[in-house]
Parts: sequence; structure tokens; C-alpha cells
Amino acid sequence: MAPYQFVYSKAYHLPVELEHKAYSAIKFLNFDAQAAGIKRMLQLNELNEFRYSAYENAKLYKKRTKLWHDKNIAIRVFEPGQKVLLFNSRLKLFLGKLKSWWSGPFVVIRA
Repeated sequence: MAPYQFVYSKAYHLPVELEHKAYSAIKFLNFDAQAAGIKRMLQLNELNEFRYSAYENAKLYKKRTKLWHDKNIAIRVFEPGQKVLLFNSRLKLFLGKLKSWWSGPFVVIRA
């Protein structure tokens, strides 16, 4: 491809980007369909391997997180007559910053 073209019998120069796009378009039109199909199958196989690896990593992460969480749970032992507070995790009637999530105190009757 010549570095210049003629329009209305006047020469002009194409920017490098346009020449590159024109070259890539010509290259695309002359591609080998069989080689492109093989390359696409390899890409799909790589994608499946990547997906499987991500699944395995997510499984390991969840397992480690569960072990850490279970290790850090504090075991509470309540005795009759002890006063306790109840955490209202589901009470969402009055949303706000100053709302208390705890209700009580309640007295433990039996444990």
C-alpha cells in the first residue's frame, strides 16, 4: 500500500492508524478458516479450564473462611437468674442510626 493517495488529483497522506486499520482489514479477509476454528476451540478449552480453576479456588476460600469463623465463635454459657440482652437481628421496623439493636434485659429461667 502506498503511503499516499490521490483525491481530486491532490495527494494526501493517511495517518498511521488508518493505514494500520486498512492493513488489518485486508489481513482479516485473507484468513484461514480452519486455523481460526482450531484457535477458537483452544480458546474455549482454556476458558473451561479457567472456569474450573476459579470454582476450585472459590471452594477453598469458602472452606477456609468457615474454619476461621467456626474457630472464632465464642461459646456462651448461661446460668439461671443471669440477666441477658437479646439481639434483634430481624427487627427492621424503625430504621435509623440511633436505633438500638438490643432489647432487654431478660432474666434466664433455664438454660
